[in-house]
Amino acid sequence: MACGLVLVIEGLAYAAFPEHMRRMMRQALELPAGTLRMGGLLAAIVGVALVWLIRG
Repeated sequence: MACGLVLVIEGLAYAAFPEHMRRMMRQALELPAGTLRMGGLLAAIVGVALVWLIRG
């Protein structure tokens, strides 16, 4: 269910703002790996916390 929701949200973002999404991808390619890793870890922690709060 959650994966489907992620696909819907990302699909809508790419459909509505294709140029902005391209610009964001270019910027992400220029970031150091450590920055991307920390951003991904933070996003995972926030996601687990949200699921825990909603399901808890």
